Amino acid sequence: MIRPPVSRRGGFTLLEVLIAIAIAAVIAVLGYRAIAALTESESRLSAESARWRTLDLFFARLEADMRQAIPRTARNGDLREPGWAGQIADSSGNSAVSFSRAGPEFNFEPGSAGQRIGYRLREGVIEVLYWAGYDRPSAIVPTAYPLLSDISRFRLAYLTRDGAWAQAWPLGADADPPRAVRVELTLSSGEVIERWLALR
Repeated sequence: MIRPPVSRRGGFTLLEVLIAIAIAAVIAVLGYRAIAALTESESRLSAESARWRTLDLFFARLEADMRQAIPRTARNGDLREPGWAGQIADSSGNSAVSFSRAGPEFNFEPGSAGQRIGYRLREGVIEVLYWAGYDRPSAIVPTAYPLLSDISRFRLAYLTRDGAWAQAWPLGADADPPRAVRVELTLSSGEVIERWLALR
């Protein structure tokens, strides 16, 4: 007796389904890793861009303030400070600077009639310091605002008339602001940034 041929039903075997699932899982993992890498790269680029933008804004502000410096002395209690006072502030060689900044002689807005301003490094943060005016009692402390964080070193050098760089100012009898200021920042990551600011 001859039996008719048995027709196979269309479909996948269990092994084929498992192989397809494994391939899909591998593709999904690879796609996830690629997207995660792109997202991480974008985050790093955004953070790096924001950091350099902050540094540019800091240098622009520093230069704008220093360009308004005038050789007006300031009374601090019974003492007289030079119009520009730049010195080494600590044993690590970090700098601090204060100077008289120009402004209208008569103005009712606080600080707009000229004032004393300064910059310093404190606990890894560069701060800008404001005094209400040129002259003040010795007990008056300035108002400090943080400008730049993650800084390990802040050094300033001042260009003299003979073209040399000095670590402190004023130098000798020269009471005018320096011709230029060299700013050296060392970031916490170890990068060193140097800018020269021409003042006159």
